[in-house]
Amino acid sequence: MIKIAISGKGGVGKTTVSGILARLLARAGYDVLAIDADPSMNLASALGIKNPPKPLTEFAELIDERAGGPAGVFKLNPKVDDIVERFGIVGPDSVKLLVLGTVERGGSGCMCPASSFLKALLRHALLKMNSVVILDMEAGVEHLGRGTTRGIDIMLIVVEPGTRSIETAGRVVELARQIDIKKFGAVINKAGDDVGKIKDRLDGFGIPVVGIIPYDAALVRADMENAAPIDIGGEAVESIKKIWEKVSVDRSE
Repeated sequence: MIKIAISGKGGVGKTTVSGILARLLARAGYDVLAIDADPSMNLASALGIKNPPKPLTEFAELIDERAGGPAGVFKLNPKVDDIVERFGIVGPDSVKLLVLGTVERGGSGCMCPASSFLKALLRHALLKMNSVVILDMEAGVEHLGRGTTRGIDIMLIVVEPGTRSIETAGRVVELARQIDIKKFGAVINKAGDDVGKIKDRLDGFGIPVVGIIPYDAALVRADMENAAPIDIGGEAVESIKKIWEKVSVDRSE
């Protein structure tokens, strides 16, 4: 069962890609777990879930019980094998959704019970669950750790035309390589005539392009109607089908 992490600068469309990909794979017969690890927490909408689950970080008593300890000591391996069943919800096409929530960080980052709990949960989902996992991430690797990344088959980085988006992709890859993520692919969203230049810039970071999504007014319509993009259809959905076909073939070779 493939595990895919999806990252990129805010606003480039990674949550849309995550939602469409999760629903497509569920329709193809896979057992799919979608994990919202982005602080904006919009994956439920992209999946077509009207009432998203409460973020896990808001269950302070549970986190303290599982990962906390006296005098600031916390457990590195808290019990998490029941969390998906207890706190995830099932949406359209039987996709399961789990929302992680945000961890308040100090100046140099946080290593606290909540952070320990979320990392343990991701390790369990990526290494032990017999499901396809689609992980919608922020533009960073804060939720991940070296033990977790062994389960990630590929990190897809969504970019759009623009220097900041491409530079963010380069930073994401640099951080991800530091924690031993091995395989990457870029998805160019809202593509126009500048695809060749974007590919050249991404090649400079060592990021191959695995798919191109054209600008699609159907995505605007989906947003205006508060509908899941896959339920509206359009060129973007068809493009993401092709991206999955390429990723799955590349993985099997």
